[in-house]
Amino acid sequence: MPTYLPFDPNPRGPVKAPPPKTVDSQFHVLGPIDKYPERPGAAYRMPTATWEAALRMHKALGIERGIIVQTTTYGADHAVVLDGLAAMGPNYRGCANALVFAEASDSYLAKLHDAGVRGARFSFRQELGAVLSDADFARAIARIRELGWYVKIQPEKDGIVSSVAKYENLDVPVLIDHMARPDPEAGKNDPNLRKMLELLKKGNFWVMLSLGEKTSKTGAPYDDVIPIARAYIEAAPDRCVWASDWPHPVSVKQPPNDADLLELMYRYAPDQAELEKILVHNPAKLFGFPD
Repeated sequence: MPTYLPFDPNPRGPVKAPPPKTVDSQFHVLGPIDKYPERPGAAYRMPTATWEAALRMHKALGIERGIIVQTTTYGADHAVVLDGLAAMGPNYRGCANALVFAEASDSYLAKLHDAGVRGARFSFRQELGAVLSDADFARAIARIRELGWYVKIQPEKDGIVSSVAKYENLDVPVLIDHMARPDPEAGKNDPNLRKMLELLKKGNFWVMLSLGEKTSKTGAPYDDVIPIARAYIEAAPDRCVWASDWPHPVSVKQPPNDADLLELMYRYAPDQAELEKILVHNPAKLFGFPD
């Protein structure tokens, strides 16, 4: 298993506090290997990224709500998410890994729902080894429709264009992670950016303004990703959300302090009302928090 660089263990406070009830729309929790066994073939591990460490980060940044997203490290075994939700309380929700639909029972899905899980993340990245067959994908979407969950899509390294045909016609809420992984150097001509803007016109597609630090080609302070975020905000201001993506899995460069990423979000949306939509009201609607 490759060695990746860990999160900054000393999150600082941001230059200004985020609005009350701000939501971190994606972070992961992991834990000790002896307590949470890894799925065979897992791409990475980070046993220090516990729910306690995540909560410290959120408190330092002033974040009150969040979505624990199950990592591919554990596949269909959601024990770490269930423990995290129980410990972190009602201001937190969960997002399952889609492998659960192929490997777990209906009673387990009900257990996840009762614990606060409201969506499932799908990956088409073969190197992560957590990709459903077409038949399992179809069954998963049917169950998601019954449960009232949303679909979450993890873009491939080259974006969404190579896999978008699998989900672009879904009739449930669909959240695309990481700004659809466009190439900032391509500007408005990037096919992933153009496709994401097309999806946003459908009304049931959402975009997560995350991973700016890895999407950027110029590096900190990540000026080249601001036009991408602005394009999405201007296209669908009511269906953009933000996430830290803590603890920044599979990082080959040292991840920034998480306050840097929240401050990047402030630059995406310098208007306070717009910022509150993205950090508070939009995710409350998507994830089922009281607004």
